[in-house]
Amino acid sequence: MKFISWNIDSINAAVEHKSARGEMTWQVLQDIAAQQPDVLAIQETKLKATGLTKKQATALDELFPGYHRYLRTSTGRSGYSGTMMLSRQEPINVEMPEIGAPGEMDIEGRVITLEFANAYVSTVYTPNSGSALARLDDRQSWDDVYRAYIQQLDAKKPVIFSGDFNVAHQEIDLKNPKSNHKKAGFTDEERGHFSSLLDAGFTDTFRYLHPDQTGVYTWWAQISKTSKINNSGWRIDYYLTSNRLADQLTELSVVDTGARQDHAPIMLTMTDDFRL
Repeated sequence: MKFISWNIDSINAAVEHKSARGEMTWQVLQDIAAQQPDVLAIQETKLKATGLTKKQATALDELFPGYHRYLRTSTGRSGYSGTMMLSRQEPINVEMPEIGAPGEMDIEGRVITLEFANAYVSTVYTPNSGSALARLDDRQSWDDVYRAYIQQLDAKKPVIFSGDFNVAHQEIDLKNPKSNHKKAGFTDEERGHFSSLLDAGFTDTFRYLHPDQTGVYTWWAQISKTSKINNSGWRIDYYLTSNRLADQLTELSVVDTGARQDHAPIMLTMTDDFRL
């Protein structure tokens, strides 16, 4: 089975593709569709609370015919955050949980969970701590309640969960760890909470399969014109699974997005005998 996860940074920008960046985003979405993933998870859709426009829905229907689609939009700040999941197999239940997060985080459309017979498949768009770490305290609270939520799922059946976790876990997970230490996404607090998530019974699929591999990243800052050219990136997008699924992991790869900066999709492949 094949799973793909991507922080798209605006569904509308992809569908309209009126700029050079929009064209690149649309091409990546087409490349994803060609892979025919069993489940696709999208973060940062930036849709209005009313959901997809007719044009956006039609474009997605044409790219992913026959898929079951689930949206969660921000009901607070309009056109902010948001997640979406598409599945070839219809789940037996769909959950859009409120996890007890601080402030407006629970109404920002950050988590969707699909329940299947043998596993949960979930996606998350973790709140960013902010350039001045203004949201770091709330972020730590989020990490705690999110971990508790995933543990509740794991107590019932295995979990495959992915998304933009907004943290590079170890120094090996970003190009310039020393100069970025204590900045959002690489604070000791965020890294510690990610360790706690793994310690709660979950596997970082990429590090499980490639424990010592360097130079593999999923995000390159748009503010720097040379970040992609120099591969000055961060690995902040993950597929995590319950530990008991580790022996069914085949590969975790980063999808090539060419010159496009920002996030790249990640693709998880599991053994042929795995079934949702």
